Amino acid sequence: MLINDLSVMATGRRSNLFGEDIRNHKAEIEDKVCGKSILVIGGAGSIGSATIGALLSYRPHKLHVIDQNENNLAELVRDLRSSSDKINNIDFRTLPIDYGSGVMHRFLLEQEPYNHVLNFAAIKHVRSEKDTYSILQMLDTNIIKLARLLCWLQEKGSTESFFSVSTDKAANPVNLMGASKRLMEHVIFSDEVTPNSRVKMTSARFANVAFSDGSLLYSFIKRMDKRQPLACPRGTKRFFISLSEAGQLCLLAAMCAPEDHLLIPRLDPEHDLHDLEEIAIAFLRYNGFKPRIYADGDRARASVESDIASGFYPLLLTELDTSGEKPYEEFVGDNENSVEIGMLKLSGIIYQPYTKGIITEFLSIIEKYISNPQAKVSQEDVIANISDVVPEFKHIKSGMSLDDRM
Repeated sequence: MLINDLSVMATGRRSNLFGEDIRNHKAEIEDKVCGKSILVIGGAGSIGSATIGALLSYRPHKLHVIDQNENNLAELVRDLRSSSDKINNIDFRTLPIDYGSGVMHRFLLEQEPYNHVLNFAAIKHVRSEKDTYSILQMLDTNIIKLARLLCWLQEKGSTESFFSVSTDKAANPVNLMGASKRLMEHVIFSDEVTPNSRVKMTSARFANVAFSDGSLLYSFIKRMDKRQPLACPRGTKRFFISLSEAGQLCLLAAMCAPEDHLLIPRLDPEHDLHDLEEIAIAFLRYNGFKPRIYADGDRARASVESDIASGFYPLLLTELDTSGEKPYEEFVGDNENSVEIGMLKLSGIIYQPYTKGIITEFLSIIEKYISNPQAKVSQEDVIANISDVVPEFKHIKSGMSLDDRM
């Protein structure tokens, strides 16, 4: 089962969306990457790994990868050594470190300053807003540790650029994950965390990455491997990019985007929005099955073996009614405008700062919630705190969690 073949089902493209932009900016990328030292945080996940693959083509001198998931780190190394010799002649290291820990601080102090730092570490699922503990962990990972890291990098000095990946869900957020990534944008672009910093800050918001780890489409592969029903919401359309496109987009954003800009892909709703149900059906047909549609999870589970025996496979269709689910996708918020940045398939958003001081105050409040187990805090408290900083946050809460669904 080839991921590249499967990606075409989701994107509808056989050619690379950002290929021409990569070719047009090749000299600039080579100038920024060749012979330079690069730190990639959260680099063992799907998007981080794809970006590392793109970076290696431009011959960095040093590439260090931080990720707490040591299994994914091991697979990253196996994949790179099995597919290329590009890491043989560079200082390549992988370290299973929590990027906001004291061990990380020690590591940074003992390294020469990096030219470029790229951050992919995040809790990135909408389902993570199911309880107060998960929300606080998400804010700790996506914001608090990030602010700590920026301070450590400034302490060490000499970093040229810092890139941190965002999400389309940060535009007019309706879930806590999207709001946390909007807060992430404030943390890196405002000067409150690292005042007087000369580091170039950039980010990117983009669509779903087809068949990336933990995604709904990736679950199709896992469910079929385990002979379990496939499931997806009915009547739901989404934008998709491939893993290789995600890596190229992050590379362009990290190395070529103007300072204090977020990059967004140019995707046409008429041609680039794809129905999840249609993708699920195409996936089943790719694997030699005809879909049999179910509306009841118990019936779908009970019918797997009999359906398979007759050349069918169960596909459970559900309503799009879980908390934090937006019925449509967008990249530009209500108070934002996209601008030209000299790329064919990418445009930019110039960061618009809010009232000075609110980021510092918010970080202090959340750190107190996390560090003081005696401090009373509820999900409603956290939502109110976030809304003070992200007034465009309109939380959709339905009482139904993705963890309640197949």
